[in-house]
Amino acid sequence: MAEQQIFVLDPTGADPDAEHQALRERGSATLVDILGVPAWSVSDPALLKQLLTNKDISKDGRAHWPAFARTVPVWPLALWVTQQSMFTAYGTDHSRLRRLVSPALSARRIAALRTDVEALVHGILDGLDALPDGEVADLREHLAYPLPIAVIGRLMDVPTGQQDEFRTVVDNVFATHLTAEEQAANTAALYRLLDALIETKRKEPGEDMTSLLIATRDVEGDGSPLNDAELRDMLLLLITAGYETTVNVIDQAITTLLTEPEQLAHVRSGRCTWEDVVEETLRHEPAVKHLPMRYARADIPLPGGQTIRAGDAILASYAAANRHPDWHKDADLFDATRPNKDHLAFGHGVHFCLGAPLARVEATTALRLLFERFPDIELGVRRDELERLPSLISNGHIAVPVRVRPAPPN
Repeated sequence: MAEQQIFVLDPTGADPDAEHQALRERGSATLVDILGVPAWSVSDPALLKQLLTNKDISKDGRAHWPAFARTVPVWPLALWVTQQSMFTAYGTDHSRLRRLVSPALSARRIAALRTDVEALVHGILDGLDALPDGEVADLREHLAYPLPIAVIGRLMDVPTGQQDEFRTVVDNVFATHLTAEEQAANTAALYRLLDALIETKRKEPGEDMTSLLIATRDVEGDGSPLNDAELRDMLLLLITAGYETTVNVIDQAITTLLTEPEQLAHVRSGRCTWEDVVEETLRHEPAVKHLPMRYARADIPLPGGQTIRAGDAILASYAAANRHPDWHKDADLFDATRPNKDHLAFGHGVHFCLGAPLARVEATTALRLLFERFPDIELGVRRDELERLPSLISNGHIAVPVRVRPAPPN
């Protein structure tokens, strides 16, 4: 790579706002160290969109990242680049895999889930309704977590008894403070769970996504099914992308509404909708801050005279790009009424997230029903007491303590 002082990303994600500001100040793209690996962090939205649609940018590290073989054994984020799913596929291989999985997340399937999502949220809120007035509950633990876990569990027919196990290992996939050895052990545990799920569904197929992917064949291609590695890693992708990200959207939206009451007032007065709140949350606090990795297949000149060289790794810094001052006025302010809430929270181009409609349904339903049921809900701590997740990828809090009903006066 070209000579430039490398900016070291904080693996604990302690102060993302300051870090993203620093990245923007270093230019459209800048060299960073992501857990010991050099990459180009791209924080300019215009440049990032160009790169995300550039045919000379690949997600296939095996084919287009010279550092792949020496990096994978010692890098805590190895799973992010070694999985064999549409997340890491390039070109016709990506098109084939996306075509195979798209029916599992069709508009018809998502629309059919709306009633189920509402019922799940009502059930979760019933539990919160039983709490004594003034008692503090953690809404990350008691709303943001259980809803997406239950939805993805139903979609994939994950046994209820295994859902907590999946939650633990998926959380660790996003935890960038763990060592390479700890992550390797976590990956092994995750694959054991996936293999057990596949074995069960091969014996007892149903109408779920797991059974659908096991049975699917590429009718537009050579008629071949997913191979074993692709099947396992596509399920891995569906669970991780369909769970962790939605948790963070719900977490961040609740946190913002309880610390910026004027935004909640906008919804209640009709000046904006719950959908507006979700979109502004996705812009202002996207569920994923940085998404590893992409790779240059050819030299790519950058503004200012620098060059991303063929074989260099590229990091999509979505959170920094979403708040770029050239894209949005007063970009650091949360404003659910702003006319333009465009963002990159779900990616851009051929890798745009297939699960985006489902995440929006879950987040919008959770917020609407929560604030309808508990109009006097309040944060149980000061905002500066909320602890960030120890991750440079996942954008959420360790806990979101609230009082769904204030304590009665003495």
